[in-house]
Amino acid sequence: MNEDPSRARRRPQVTVIGNYDAGPKAQEAATRVGELLGRLGCTVITGGGGGIMQAVCRGARSAGAPTIGILPGNDLHAGNAWLDFVIPSGIGYARNMTNVLAADLVISIGGASGTLNEIAFAWMHGKPIVALKGYGGWSDELAGKPVDERRSDVVGRADSVEDLEVMVRERLAALGLPLVGS
Repeated sequence: MNEDPSRARRRPQVTVIGNYDAGPKAQEAATRVGELLGRLGCTVITGGGGGIMQAVCRGARSAGAPTIGILPGNDLHAGNAWLDFVIPSGIGYARNMTNVLAADLVISIGGASGTLNEIAFAWMHGKPIVALKGYGGWSDELAGKPVDERRSDVVGRADSVEDLEVMVRERLAALGLPLVGS
């Protein structure tokens, strides 16, 4: 395998997607996911809004990880309070493509139509996807299943944050990306 030297110089980039109006249990799980990604030395990317996006950023920041929000609108101040870097795209939900293209790995928690859109973009562009089950939405629906026939793998299914950690480690290692504590 020819190792890309740029991968050794940067943190793994993980995009976390899910409901902007997620309930308390889903937000608690998202905070734990953010903490996990921070401990592993990842940069966390989200759509920059509330719900899952805010909770994962809060967890990531508490663990020392940089957070990036790619916003649909043009207001630099519209992102959540836990973002280190705010990128107003001005292109509406077309920014979902940028959210997933910026990722080495996509994690899905819950999710409605916007999350489904991001899962589809990630799938089409060959990004590994892991769905954390138990919080409803498209993550529960697609976990362990293929999105369509264009790929031979499935959306990874994690039944707990502990399962998710194993899957994140495996998928990022397969990409040759370094993790803290590995």
